[in-house]
Amino acid sequence: QVQLVESGGGLVQAGGSLRLSCAASGRIFRSSAMGWFRQGPGKERDFVASLSSSGIITTYADSVKGRFTISRDNAKSTVYLQMNSLKPEDTAVYFCARQRVGGTVPSSYDYWGQGTQVTVSS
Repeated sequence: QVQLVESGGGLVQAGGSLRLSCAASGRIFRSSAMGWFRQGPGKERDFVASLSSSGIITTYADSVKGRFTISRDNAKSTVYLQMNSLKPEDTAVYFCARQRVGGTVPSSYDYWGQGTQVTVSS
């Protein structure tokens, strides 16, 4: 069993930055790849970024490449999403999740946090 708790969301102006955190409980965190997804109002849940268990292999959605950085601290069982140069279209609820199998679709992930709201004003 893995429990995930996101934090760090909020309201920010366009061009600003936020860092999201996802604290995990459970022994399997260190051996698990992790990912971030987001879901805007009336939209599907979209892949944002993922990170291998080693922290070496990263994957990003085209829409966030060069602006967002995913990282992890296995000693703290925490995964982060640093978001820079934020745009109004980044507004969404952001979720972290544990990867069950390789992929960038929600069905590739089995454990999810409750989400944290990010709102970017223009």
